[in-house]
Amino acid sequence: MVSVTHAISQNDAAPPIDLLADGLSADERRLIEQALELAEGVYESHVLGTGESVWTHAIGMALIAASLRLDAETRMAALLFAVGDYIDDAVEIVSTRFGAPVGHLVDGLRRLNGLRLLTRMTAKATAPEIRAQTEVLRKMLLAMVEDIRVVLLRLASRTQTLRYFTEHNVEVRVDVARESLDIYAPLANRLGVWQLKWELEDLSFRFLEPDTYKRIAKMLDERRVERESFIQSSIERLQREIAAVGIKAEVYGRPKHIYSIYNKMRAKRLDFSQVYDIRALRVLVAEVRDCYTVLGIVNQIWQPIAQEFDDYISNPKGNNYQSLHTAVLAGDGRALEVQIRTYDMHKHAELGVAAHWRYKEGKGHAGSEYDEKIALLRSLLSWRDEVADSADWVQKFKRASLDDTLYVLTPQGKVVDLPRGATPVDFAYRLHTDLGHRCRGAKVDGHLVPLNTVLENGQTVEISVAKEGGPSRDWLNVSQAYVATTRARNKIRQYFSQREEEELLARGRSFVNRELQRERVTRATNIDELAGKLGFKNAESMFLAAGRGEVGPRSVQHALREARDTDIAEAPAAEPEIVIGRSHAADSNDKVLIVGVGKLMTSLGRCCKPAPPDAIEGFVTRGRGVSIHRVDCPDFQRLVHKHPERVIQADWGDKALNSRESVFPVDVSVQASDRQGLLRDISEVLSREKLNVIAVNTLTKRGTAFMRFTMEVGGVAQLQRAMTLIREVPGIFDVQRK
Repeated sequence: MVSVTHAISQNDAAPPIDLLADGLSADERRLIEQALELAEGVYESHVLGTGESVWTHAIGMALIAASLRLDAETRMAALLFAVGDYIDDAVEIVSTRFGAPVGHLVDGLRRLNGLRLLTRMTAKATAPEIRAQTEVLRKMLLAMVEDIRVVLLRLASRTQTLRYFTEHNVEVRVDVARESLDIYAPLANRLGVWQLKWELEDLSFRFLEPDTYKRIAKMLDERRVERESFIQSSIERLQREIAAVGIKAEVYGRPKHIYSIYNKMRAKRLDFSQVYDIRALRVLVAEVRDCYTVLGIVNQIWQPIAQEFDDYISNPKGNNYQSLHTAVLAGDGRALEVQIRTYDMHKHAELGVAAHWRYKEGKGHAGSEYDEKIALLRSLLSWRDEVADSADWVQKFKRASLDDTLYVLTPQGKVVDLPRGATPVDFAYRLHTDLGHRCRGAKVDGHLVPLNTVLENGQTVEISVAKEGGPSRDWLNVSQAYVATTRARNKIRQYFSQREEEELLARGRSFVNRELQRERVTRATNIDELAGKLGFKNAESMFLAAGRGEVGPRSVQHALREARDTDIAEAPAAEPEIVIGRSHAADSNDKVLIVGVGKLMTSLGRCCKPAPPDAIEGFVTRGRGVSIHRVDCPDFQRLVHKHPERVIQADWGDKALNSRESVFPVDVSVQASDRQGLLRDISEVLSREKLNVIAVNTLTKRGTAFMRFTMEVGGVAQLQRAMTLIREVPGIFDVQRK
């Protein structure tokens, strides 16, 4: 690879035009010279945030693009990468002078540069739920551009930055190195840009683990002359033996990289002297049968090392990687690794489907559409040699473009993937169902937009929510295009279906109660048996049918009279008697009103901790009065199913709804990225809201804090406000009322 720093330092005023225009036509060379002239005039004495001269960085990027044999458009875009920071209408100017493709590349670089702070934040994070987004970020970098060359230029830019750091001790270089190792090196890997991948890894490792890097580098350097001499003699010997049996083969030494050696030492817990592939050969042949013939020759020349042979030809890896790997003891008693493969296998391993990077990075292997697309993107690296017709290239790229998924950001920097055509409503439901239900507005990149706005890659989306309420039925109107995802549409339908069912249940229960009063039933009635008499499986089915108008008064009256005649309504002696008459409700000063019954002792259920204005019902207990529950309480639902005759209507009294002195205990669960000061920040929110916390329980597991607060609130409105404020605390990703 061309040493950019060396090439520039020789003559800053006269960049190496021969290197920049290597392999280009005379017309393209003239365009490169014009781009150099424009860039030099624009950049002048400007410097980047790292302290590097913009001019030097541009030359370095362009030289790397030339070493990758990228086309003239890409090299010009590298030289002009930052013109938009210093002149107005830069994209238009560049497009006019050098062609629209160069303008698109410069604009794409500008968009990718906007992700720098986000990728830096993710690379520095330690919480698992944030670091897990690194893979999504890599995909986002690819999806944000229409031309894969933009990503290649971004990789060249990052490589040049790390090269600059080797000569300048910049404070941010550790953060940049971590980001490069987590995001950019894997991108270079999967795109097949191996020379950038290894350099990104080695330079990043140099800044992250300087002592270890120097130690391995020193050990490699101490044996370099000896190793090179050994490799050369081994190549000559093996070539002679292979030629003797009539096989044409290419044999060469395989370069080793410090970060690769470090990973092998760490993964297998080996000493430097035990790493087999510090001295390594690779043999390329034409046919599969030749691979096994060469393997036999290798084993005849040198002694095989037991347990160090892998036949990935007969048994390919899950990613279809094929090769023979073996390690042998050379004449000096030290190990030599040999890889044997056909030219086709080598092409697949270097530029084929995007599976080899999964093997290297320890990922799972999945034959997804994304893998196939990346494989096509990787093949574009050699489009100058493989695709003669530009129209064919365009069709290839259209098939390869990542147009089925877009990536947007939350205000906290979390990356969210959505299908193309998604709207802010889809985004809200993707984050949380409750957020989707209460969504009332949206901001995209800080600007208010309609809820049916189609989102684009890289945008930051912020959702405005109501304290309570549900979705609009208009969101299901296809013509208005509020939702594009099946998930959001199903959640909205489920919401309205549940609401309709709840309304039917309430209407049906009220109808049955009225008929009970009309018939002057004075003892607890077994509602399930009444439902059975009417031909229903249980009370809930009967209430739903009654709510829909499928059960009339005469049917209920007939069933009640028949039940009375056969003693169905006779309650057990031990059961408390519930008189359902036309008496007045409890005193209005009470917190809970029991409909149709005089003053009764009531208590709030500990399982669901109801608070006004929650929908509530009562359950008659044995000896403890009426226990008040939220109607959606799972424990209460089980009691209703088992003893429907003991359910009684209840509502909040004026004292509960209007008195400022009335408080109710509720439980709130919080999940967050664990950090110092988290509990303090949440406590400050609750203190500002003047909420009394009577119990706190916390547990940290794998970097995630699980917290449960029991607090006293005056009602659900106050609780929802507190939960909204807690969600705004940095690191919080889930707040729910239990």
